[in-house]
Amino acid sequence: MVLNPVISKLSGKLVVLASASPRRLEILRNAGLRFEVVPSWFKETLDKGLFKAPHEYAVETAKQKALEVARRMPFKHLKTPDIVIGADTIVTVDGMILEKPVDKFDAYKMLSSLSGKEHSVFTGVAIVLCHEKEDEEVDYQLIDFYEETKVKFADLSDDLLWEYVNSGEPMDKAGGYGIQALGGMLVEYVHGDFLNVVGFPLNHFCKQLDCIYNRWTSSSAQESASVHVSHNGIHTTPVLTQPPSNVPAQSSQNILPSSPVNQVKRKGSESELGQSSCTMINSLSTHTNAKEAELSGSESATLQQMTSPGQVVQLNVTEHEDNEPRKEDLQRITELMDGFKASKALFTASKLHVFDLLQSRPGLDAAQVAQELKASVKGTECLLEACVSLGLLKSKGRKYENTALATRFLWSESPFSLHGYIQHCDSTVWPLFSHLESAVWEGTNQHEKAFGKKSKDIFQDSYYNSQEVKLRFMNAMHSIAKVTGAAVAKAFDLSSYKTACDLGGCTGAMAYEFAKAHPGLSVTVFDLPAVVEMSDHFHPLHTNSRVSFVAGDFFKDDLPKADLYILARILHDWPDEKVHVLLRKIADACAPGCGLLLSEIFLDEDRRGPSRGLLQALSMSEGKQRSSTEYSLLLKSHGFVTAHVRHTDNLLDAMLCIKV
Repeated sequence: MVLNPVISKLSGKLVVLASASPRRLEILRNAGLRFEVVPSWFKETLDKGLFKAPHEYAVETAKQKALEVARRMPFKHLKTPDIVIGADTIVTVDGMILEKPVDKFDAYKMLSSLSGKEHSVFTGVAIVLCHEKEDEEVDYQLIDFYEETKVKFADLSDDLLWEYVNSGEPMDKAGGYGIQALGGMLVEYVHGDFLNVVGFPLNHFCKQLDCIYNRWTSSSAQESASVHVSHNGIHTTPVLTQPPSNVPAQSSQNILPSSPVNQVKRKGSESELGQSSCTMINSLSTHTNAKEAELSGSESATLQQMTSPGQVVQLNVTEHEDNEPRKEDLQRITELMDGFKASKALFTASKLHVFDLLQSRPGLDAAQVAQELKASVKGTECLLEACVSLGLLKSKGRKYENTALATRFLWSESPFSLHGYIQHCDSTVWPLFSHLESAVWEGTNQHEKAFGKKSKDIFQDSYYNSQEVKLRFMNAMHSIAKVTGAAVAKAFDLSSYKTACDLGGCTGAMAYEFAKAHPGLSVTVFDLPAVVEMSDHFHPLHTNSRVSFVAGDFFKDDLPKADLYILARILHDWPDEKVHVLLRKIADACAPGCGLLLSEIFLDEDRRGPSRGLLQALSMSEGKQRSSTEYSLLLKSHGFVTAHVRHTDNLLDAMLCIKV
């Protein structure tokens, strides 16, 4: 493959993709490239009318994305990348540039304009090479190019267009279609690089890397402009730029690897710029809004570029260092340091049933609460005051009552009570995290240190080995399911499914929400016998005949037949081999067209959040947290195609996949 000769050159380098696109991520990872994802903050607001050709707009946007990340990382991430890759894909037809649709009607309008016509897909790519010097200066070097692919759509009926629009697939894709998925059915032919239409021209990119690392570095006839930004001013040395003759077509070399162009110090006081800066152009290019070139907070940056031979590219970076810590920074770091205290105060108040007491008898003072709890007045008063500071209680005249937050989530009888989950956190999660240092050193679960015994199967050996522990764990799962169930159940239109099976559905709380949200759906809860036998404890009043329970082990026993299988908070608990066993069983049970609804905490593609998922991973269970793209690829390996992904405003996200 073209990339092989340069893979060794990239080994040990920090390569950054300035894009959150799951399609670009998958293309580059499949090519064997190892990289981090840092999505660009650049707002794509360039005026399309200022560009002579569509590809110029895509290239300029790609430059802006890559340069924004390249200049932000030394300050915000405190590390300098070696290579930053930016890309932007657009579709053009009849002289119009089509990007991502803003809503369903916009998607329909785009697809209608493409129906029966040939259109062009352009992807602009920018590669920024960063070189950190010993004096903490950074040189930036830019190479950009574009790729064009011709695509012809069939004549499409309105019904077909709306069916595709309503699938949800068009909403995050340039031109309103994804050729690698359902959108492929709309296409008659493709002339050119297929992956370019997906979102990244891999072949052209590999050729550029080959030029950078295997050809340009051996050329001695390379010169460029050099601008040195220091604390004493700007020094420019304009020289001739002559690109080598073997550079692929449709690419431009703004700065050659052999000649540093942009140098900037990461540390130090505010730079004082010399008079020469006043004669330079005040934007990255004539198409750039000056506001887009500003760094947020106390840092600012202005990139400047001239496009003629002998060009000068200037980067001015000002870093402001406060003499004293800022209030918001101190508050944030203090909250992190004291976070465990707040958690334990919540756990203790919940365990002592403080919120239940004050829900039934609001207006008690500390002495009265202490008497009911059979606790010391001093300790009770400290706990109550701490809960007031956390927004869980309110006080008036030293008398206490629940806040609306406590009534909704901490009162044990509330429909959305998290009381059971809080008990689980206190009794199980807290002891495990008390041994976090050992967990990090060893990379293993600390169950033996926390509870004095080994556990091969955490559910059979730990949660279900006694009636008390089993009920506590089931209460925890019931709490989470009650809070998240409606959001997950209503995430997608499931009217085409008549039967569903909730695998590991525990108390059935999630199943009841699905039955409530979809009147035509019958749901079977499939869980271990020790769980099913206790289900009546949680739903003594429910008489919904469309929810039933079947006992069994989803790793060993045959799965109940269904049109739709539900996996809510299951896969993250298990090692890869067991995950594949379970998914194979589901795939075998599914006919083409059957659905699989997955609900988990979906990590951001760059794995920088959400913190709930990343902190949960520190428990070092055998499983792992994944992003929506990683889950999609996992399910794809078992014959499921992702139809929809929904990031809810609740604690869990959802993904609907179809068996093909």
